[in-house]
Amino acid sequence: MLHVLLIGAGTMGNVHGEAFAKMENAFLAGIVDKNLEKAKKLAEKLQTTAFQTFEEATEKLEKVDVVSICLPTPFHKPFLKKAADQGLQVICEKPLARNLADAREMIEYCKERDVKLFVGHVVRFFPEYVRAKKIIEEGTIGKVAVVRTFRGGGFPCGSDDWYADYEKSGGLVLDMIIHDFDFLRWCYGEVERVYAKSIKDGNLKRIDYSLVTLRFKNGVIAHVEGSWAHQSFTTRFEFAGQNGIIEHDSSKSVPVVFEGRKNSTAGGGVAVPESPLRHNPYFIELDHFIHCIETGKNPIVTAEDAYKAMEIALSALKSIETGREVVINENQKEEAQIR
Repeated sequence: MLHVLLIGAGTMGNVHGEAFAKMENAFLAGIVDKNLEKAKKLAEKLQTTAFQTFEEATEKLEKVDVVSICLPTPFHKPFLKKAADQGLQVICEKPLARNLADAREMIEYCKERDVKLFVGHVVRFFPEYVRAKKIIEEGTIGKVAVVRTFRGGGFPCGSDDWYADYEKSGGLVLDMIIHDFDFLRWCYGEVERVYAKSIKDGNLKRIDYSLVTLRFKNGVIAHVEGSWAHQSFTTRFEFAGQNGIIEHDSSKSVPVVFEGRKNSTAGGGVAVPESPLRHNPYFIELDHFIHCIETGKNPIVTAEDAYKAMEIALSALKSIETGREVVINENQKEEAQIR
């Protein structure tokens, strides 16, 4: 059984903590948060021990195998290094870092110390997205030409209101719709070109909206829409192929719908239901990571995948800033310095 030390008792810390507390092959050894009262509150709920510092936790706990980092993005790198220096396996929430140079340094730092690094791109574990990918791979809708995705909700609240500081968070492009970038790259491979527009006022009106167009090397075009201007959180996607369309809208009861085109032999408007999940996708993701640590298996999402998703997101931010299309890897040195 692997002993896990959770770093951060905020929203994602609660999600990770509850997942580890339910696992048969993991033990939540402790929770670290600079706000000790917050750590104590979560620790009491999950029947574990609270600590104010990483050093105190690793000194007092008898055993720690894995560190799960659920902190604001700027703190990922220093805590990853602390964990790797002690030979602890690392699970880190996305995005891995705020810039590509830090992300690459983090990946190499873990490699040099023979430490496994897992990054939380949880959309690959949502059943509706997994089902859509399977339908695409089976060729049911034929060759896909155009994809549309949407991910939106209210402006997030975090410690010290860090999401409103775009130099730290990267706004919704880096923090939220990076999920869609990762999923679409999982489906279609590498992105060649990125063009994006944004309306944001994080400091005043607490509104952020972006529309990003991706052109993949295989010719697929994707329109990725994100919003921090909605009251309720929703996701949608639409894949348009030669033989039909598959759609998903989280606000509707039917998770994934396939609709065949006229004169297509692929079938009519058929709902593809999903069985109720015993565990939520975050549990499935983290349980998968624990299993990979135990067995040495490669994870569904790798640290390099996380780096590539960041590359797309940061290219979108550069496009927003310059008003121009960005060709990924046209100048690797320049891309690595995007902030």
